[in-house]
Amino acid sequence: MNVLVVGATGFVGGAVARHLATRGHTVTGLARSGEAAARLTAQGITPVAGDLPGPPGGRSEPSGDFSGPSGDEPGGLSGVSGTGQEERGGFEAVLAAAGRADAVIFAAQPDPGTEERAVAGLLDVLAGTGKTFVFTSGTGVLIQRTGGAWSEDSFGEDDPFTVEPLAARRLGVERSVRAAAERQVRSLVIRPGLIWGPGDHGHLSMIYRSVAATGAACYVGEGLNTYSNVHIDDVVRLFALALEKGASGALYHAVAGEIPNRWIAEAVADDLGCGTRTLTPEEAAGVWGDMGGLILAGSSRCRAPRTRGELGWTPAHTDMLTMIGEPRLRNLADRPT
Repeated sequence: MNVLVVGATGFVGGAVARHLATRGHTVTGLARSGEAAARLTAQGITPVAGDLPGPPGGRSEPSGDFSGPSGDEPGGLSGVSGTGQEERGGFEAVLAAAGRADAVIFAAQPDPGTEERAVAGLLDVLAGTGKTFVFTSGTGVLIQRTGGAWSEDSFGEDDPFTVEPLAARRLGVERSVRAAAERQVRSLVIRPGLIWGPGDHGHLSMIYRSVAATGAACYVGEGLNTYSNVHIDDVVRLFALALEKGASGALYHAVAGEIPNRWIAEAVADDLGCGTRTLTPEEAAGVWGDMGGLILAGSSRCRAPRTRGELGWTPAHTDMLTMIGEPRLRNLADRPT
């Protein structure tokens, strides 16, 4: 299969692109710079020089959407603004590559407006073709602001829920992707939980960083809130299964376990020989920023019955605390001298 990956230089998209290439697929990836193109080429991925669509009239557009910690940016923040299209080939080059591909995977994490415009444009190109479009979302759309308290709520793929307002636009994109099945697009949405593994920027990394900022491994409130998680290797296997046999219009969760934040902080403290500390939401914003503080104070619990039942997906990695003690994480706790 000829697969275009938008976001092939990021944490999730890059892992997906490499995995598909090793499985014999012909993979192309969006490269927004010459350096990115060289990295993709070295990994056996054909670069496409292009960019995501900028805001109408060239105006700058602030980010601020929230989809959940994906690993591409600390706390799942958006980072792509869609600039420099003339130098890189622009969005037209991406649309042309999508037209040549058998399947398109959107794994970028841009600002909300760029995401909406990019996905709409790609779906328009694929409409009527029966080709596959896979959109990467995140279980941050399910987050509840519990202030560090436990929540009994846990959501399957199609369970009703009240969306976090900061994620409302992301949920809108999910719905537009699933609705594209009625336009003869084999469209699917994958919602990973907190993604962990080599190079991630998730809860473990954030709590190690809190030691550098405060001298203690921090959590918010009681620290009993949990965020369902999944290893990056299990995520990429799910993408491959979805390409192979996912149902058009379907939503698939990718989650394998959950650990209360206080337990994570206690494990970090044991590793570093320091104490733990509870923070108020206001203090958490001072340590991790507004969005990071929201994430560390919130609960996002979910299940994946449809993913397991329809696709036969079973995660191989279920204990995020196996990363405790990794040198890259310990280095994050080093305090400036």
